Amino acid sequence: MAKQEKTLQQAIADRRATPSFDGKAIPAEDLHKILDAGLHAPSGYNMQPWRFVVVQSPEQKKKLRGASYNQAKVEEASAVIVACGDADSWRKDLDAMLQLGREGGMPESYADQARSSVPNYLSSFSADQMKAWLNKQVMLAFTHMMLMAEVIGYDTAPMEGFEQEKVREVLRLPLSYSVVALLAVGHLQGADKFDGGRFEMGHTVFGEEFGKPLLLK
Repeated sequence: MAKQEKTLQQAIADRRATPSFDGKAIPAEDLHKILDAGLHAPSGYNMQPWRFVVVQSPEQKKKLRGASYNQAKVEEASAVIVACGDADSWRKDLDAMLQLGREGGMPESYADQARSSVPNYLSSFSADQMKAWLNKQVMLAFTHMMLMAEVIGYDTAPMEGFEQEKVREVLRLPLSYSVVALLAVGHLQGADKFDGGRFEMGHTVFGEEFGKPLLLK
């Protein structure tokens, strides 16, 4: 019998940062669906600078836990998706990205312009600017994966508590990679996290300029 999937609206409303997982394995087809959602996220210039390392073996999860302030959920989760950004991706992938674009109908004039504008723009970044740019791109894909996991019936825990260099060592990451966040995926064990609540729209959303209420007709 096919599993009943949540609507996106339900997934967004129900999602909590899961405190503990039961550790049961994720079927390959479900993991593929979660990862594929991330790969379909938008990115600046369509450069797709994200890189994901999926950790499932008990031995590797134990090592990753040691690099994540000993948080038990890293070891309990069925899988931990380590989301990274590659600062050199635009150098390596530009030609391949343009070829994909051509196959999808990209005009040759656009490809010619991008061949120079993308390197000119991204090569001007400082290390801090590149890190900020990568974080934005990677978190778009990260959120796609997190919500897809919720839609197909999994619990998730987005995690930013880790030590960059220790995770790099555990995963043997290239020097151009930076770890942005960890996504623990699995099924809840025990009580779910309390509902922390969200501010009303009037607290954080404005219309036309700061301080003016948004009038929805």
